[in-house]
Amino acid sequence: MNVPFWIWAAVLAFIVVMLAVDLLAHRRAHVIGVREAAVWSGVWVSFGIVFGVLVWMTWGADFGQQYFAGYLIEKSLSVDNVFVWAIIFSYFAVPREFQHRVLFLGVLGALIFRGVFIAAGAVLIQNFAWILYVFAAFLLYTGYRMIRQRNEHLNPDQSLVLRLFRRWVPMSKAYHGQKMLVRRKGVLLATPLLAVLVLVEVTDVVFAVDSIPAIFAVTDEVFLVFTANAFAILGLRAMYFLLADLMHRFIYLKVGLALVLMWVGIKMLLKIDLFYIPTSISLAVVATIITVSIVASLRATRGQGRAVPVQPTDPPFHVATEEEDAELEPTWRRRHSGVHASQRVDAETADKDEDDPASAGKDGSTR
Repeated sequence: MNVPFWIWAAVLAFIVVMLAVDLLAHRRAHVIGVREAAVWSGVWVSFGIVFGVLVWMTWGADFGQQYFAGYLIEKSLSVDNVFVWAIIFSYFAVPREFQHRVLFLGVLGALIFRGVFIAAGAVLIQNFAWILYVFAAFLLYTGYRMIRQRNEHLNPDQSLVLRLFRRWVPMSKAYHGQKMLVRRKGVLLATPLLAVLVLVEVTDVVFAVDSIPAIFAVTDEVFLVFTANAFAILGLRAMYFLLADLMHRFIYLKVGLALVLMWVGIKMLLKIDLFYIPTSISLAVVATIITVSIVASLRATRGQGRAVPVQPTDPPFHVATEEEDAELEPTWRRRHSGVHASQRVDAETADKDEDDPASAGKDGSTR
C-alpha cells in the first residue's frame, strides 16, 4: 500500500481542524445532553465510514476491508474504555459540565500515545517476526482474563496512579471551574480535574496495550492502523455522553469484547505459520460477535431506562465555593515589562507589605 506524504499530511490536518471545531463548539462549560451527544456521535461515525469508503475506492476492496475491520475492533474496545471513564467521573464527582474538557485533552493525549505505540509496534513486527507470537498470546490471555473478571470494575480509590499523584503533587480539594492548576497563598496546586485527566490518560494507555496488537492482527499497514485508531478515538467523547448512563444495560458486552480479542489472537497465530484468514471473514466474525453481545444485553435488560452512575456518599472532592475562589491568585505570575526579575516580589511578601506600613519603601509609598 503506497500512501503519499501529502495524504498523511491531509489526514493529520483534518484531525487537527476537527479537534479545533470540537473545542470551539464546547468552549463554554455546559452539560452535554443525549441529543447533542447523538448528533456528534453521528458526525464522527460518518467521518470514519466515509474515510473507509475512500480507502476502498482508492486502494481496493482488500485494504478497505482491513480498515473497516480495524475500525470496528477499535470502536468496540472503546466502549469498555467509556465505561471506565464513567466510573472515574463518578468516583471523583466531576460535574458534568466539566467532563468534556477532560475528555478532549484525554483524547488528544490518546492520539499522541497511540501514534507512538503504532510506530513502535510496526518497527517490532518488521524487525522481529517472533513478536507476533507474543502479541497473539497476549491477546488470548487478555480475552480469557476479561471473561473471568467480567463482573469486576475499576476502583479508583485503590489506583496506584492516584496514590502517587496525591503523594507527589500538591493538590486542591475543590474544583475551580475547568482549571487544571490554581495558585493559593503563593503555592501552585493541581485541581482534582488534573488528577482525573491523569487517570483517563493512564487508562487509555492500558487499553492501547490491548487494542494496538488486536488491530495489527487484521492489517499490517501502518496508515490503516493509525487512521482506524484515530477515527475511532475521535468519537469517544460523544460516545461517552451517549452511553455513560446506559452502562448498566451492556451486561454481555465485556464477554463479547473478550471473544473479539481471542478471535484476533487466533487469527494472528494462524497467519504466522498456517494460513491467512481473509479479511472479509474476520470483519464478519467481529461484527457478529459485537452485534450479538449488544442485542443480547439490551434484550436481557429491556425495560430499564437511563441511570446516572452512582456517586459515593462522601466524594473526596467538591465544587469550590465563592469564598474559596476568592482566595485564588493569578496562576501564572505575569512579568511586567521594564521591571527586572529581582524587583518583583511574591504574593506572600506583597500581602505582608500591605498589612505592615513599616515595610513601605524609602519614599514613603507602599509596594
